[in-house]
Amino acid sequence: MTDRTPVTLTVNGETVSHHVAPRDTLADFLRQTLQLTGTHLGCEMGACGACLVLLDDKPIHACLMFAVQADGMVIETIEGLDGRGAISDLQQAFHQRNSLQCGFCTAGVLVTSYHLLKTGQTASREEIRDGLSGNYCRCTGYEAIVDAIETVARQREAGSDRPKNRPMDRPMSEEVGA
Repeated sequence: MTDRTPVTLTVNGETVSHHVAPRDTLADFLRQTLQLTGTHLGCEMGACGACLVLLDDKPIHACLMFAVQADGMVIETIEGLDGRGAISDLQQAFHQRNSLQCGFCTAGVLVTSYHLLKTGQTASREEIRDGLSGNYCRCTGYEAIVDAIETVARQREAGSDRPKNRPMDRPMSEEVGA
C-alpha cells in the first residue's frame, strides 16, 4: 500500500476514510470503493454529465476529479439526494412526464436539476435548457425533462412539494403560458 494515499471525506452525510491510488478518479472511488453505483461513467471526459455529483454543494464531473483532490470535502451523490428525500418531487415529476427512458443519464440529470432548482436557475424554459447543457441524453429529446423541471419549479414557487397530475397530451408550455 505504499502507493496509496489516505483520504477522508464526507459522502452523503457520513465521514469515510480510505486509502486510494493517486490516479483513482472520484467516480471510481464512489462506484468501486463505496459501491455508490448511481454515479455513472459515460464519456470520462466531462462532457456527458452521467457522473455528476455535488462537491461542497456544487455539481462537478466526478470522472474529471481525482479522489485525493476531494480529501476533506463534502460529496453528495444521487443516493444521498434520494435518501434524504431532496429529489422526491423531481422523481415524481420525471415519472409523470415520462422524462426518462434508458435511465443511464438520469442520475446526472437529477443532480443538475436539483442544483438548478436550489439556486433558482429555473425562471424560464431557456434557463432550464441552458442549465442542462452539461447533461447528454440520447433517448428523450429533453422536452419532457424540461417539462418536469419546470413543473417542480412552479410548484415550489407556489409552495407545494408534490407534482400535480398533468395531462400527458399537452405540452407544458400550453399549461403555464410560456
